[in-house]
Amino acid sequence: MLSSYLTIAAILFCVGLYGALAKRNAVVVLLSIELMLNAVNLNLVAFSKYGFFPSLTGQMFSLFTITVAAAEAAVGIAVLIALFRARGTVNVDEFDEMRR
Repeated sequence: MLSSYLTIAAILFCVGLYGALAKRNAVVVLLSIELMLNAVNLNLVAFSKYGFFPSLTGQMFSLFTITVAAAEAAVGIAVLIALFRARGTVNVDEFDEMRR
């Protein structure tokens, strides 16, 4: 049963990693990072239930990770809106300079 959770989490993480490394749209990159964090959450909950010493520790770490992911999404979208207003694009390749 644990192997099925780990397989799904590995697939989710690989899809998120591909999106974060290969895509150029900053919104897609942020969504891919969220997907990778959700894969980690799935691993934490699976090991919390099916590990050698089942406890609620993995679930508590998962809640902490969800909180960090929500804050990351809010700050990331705010930065993207500011960059879009300044430059008119959300292409990651255009954001290599801090100031022009």
